[in-house]
Amino acid sequence: MIETPGRIEPCLFEEFIPAELADLAVEVQRAAADLGRGLHPESAQELADLVRIMNCYYSNLIEGHNTRPRDIERALVGAELSEETRPLALEARAHVIVQRQIDERFLCGALGSPTSSAFISWVHEAFYREMPPEFRFVDHPDGTREEIIPGRFRAEGDQEVAVGRHLPPSSHRVDAFMDHFAKRFRSTENSASGQIIAIAAAHHRLNYIHPFPDGNGRVSRLMSHAMALKAGIGGQGLWSISRGLARGLEDRGEYKRMMDMADSPRRGDRDGRGNLSQAALLTFTKWFMQVMLDQIRFTSSLFDLAGLELRYRRLVLDVTGDKRAPDLIGAVLRHGKLPRGDAALVLKVSDVTARKTLGDLVRLGFLKSDSLKTPVRLGFPLDYRERLFPNLFADAPR
Repeated sequence: MIETPGRIEPCLFEEFIPAELADLAVEVQRAAADLGRGLHPESAQELADLVRIMNCYYSNLIEGHNTRPRDIERALVGAELSEETRPLALEARAHVIVQRQIDERFLCGALGSPTSSAFISWVHEAFYREMPPEFRFVDHPDGTREEIIPGRFRAEGDQEVAVGRHLPPSSHRVDAFMDHFAKRFRSTENSASGQIIAIAAAHHRLNYIHPFPDGNGRVSRLMSHAMALKAGIGGQGLWSISRGLARGLEDRGEYKRMMDMADSPRRGDRDGRGNLSQAALLTFTKWFMQVMLDQIRFTSSLFDLAGLELRYRRLVLDVTGDKRAPDLIGAVLRHGKLPRGDAALVLKVSDVTARKTLGDLVRLGFLKSDSLKTPVRLGFPLDYRERLFPNLFADAPR
């Protein structure tokens, strides 16, 4: 009986959606719709790159891997890394690359169903293809070491796994559980609020199945990101679920406790009709949605156009001492990019003076471009992240 896919039920709130969850779904939709309002799409894309780094930093932190954002950025551009920082930086790089691919798939309409076996397998495969060799193995309690095959679910003949007190479905039953998982959550894709509410349940139930020998947590967080995009609450890629899960609403142990609590079996006839507790699923879903709302509101306050421009202008003036430079930053922020020849027009100075100001801002990373002749766009250098975005990387090592 325990090996039937119904073991992960309930997956959804089907007879009626609790009012508190319906209200939260509306709040999440409204908050996400306002995120990045006023930002030029080019500027929003640059910010989304920064958020990807933040997302992978916190996702790794959940796994106990504390990586400096600066090292993640160096890994992304192929810079030389010390032997001490290289493995974790490359692991983080893999996360950013896969999230970028998910975002690109969404933008071109090729995302598909984020809860399908094909998508989940692809995320794991793409992630582990980019992983450093050190992290392509899992060590079992009996002392054996197993190579991780990218994208492959646990299957018959594989060693069984345990996650703390939790015993996931047997390896030979994973395919059946994943088919059931995909079918159940596909049914929510025609409902706006249903898609939002399902993000939490799908996140837990995928980890409950534990389809891969390793990497399930990271895959589930990337799946949650993809589900948010599909549900229309992606906010141009300007918020991260991983930051909220790592920090919690009140303390950093909430995620682990909430996941464990959602493993609870049914507590009686008034606790739903599935194998697992419906009351626990409700508590977990409410908490997860509150985390989403908290993170959307947090980043919305940081990326508010007026506030961001004010902080950026003050920072550039402090760093460069050039009273003209903030005007150039303001113009690029609002227009997304600026032809180099227009700098003199914006600053109302000679071409020589404009080129100097422009060159200083590019050298410092405040502006960037693909070549010496192409238009400049805004940069968000990590050296100044706390000035521009207070608490974005809270407690990150320098």
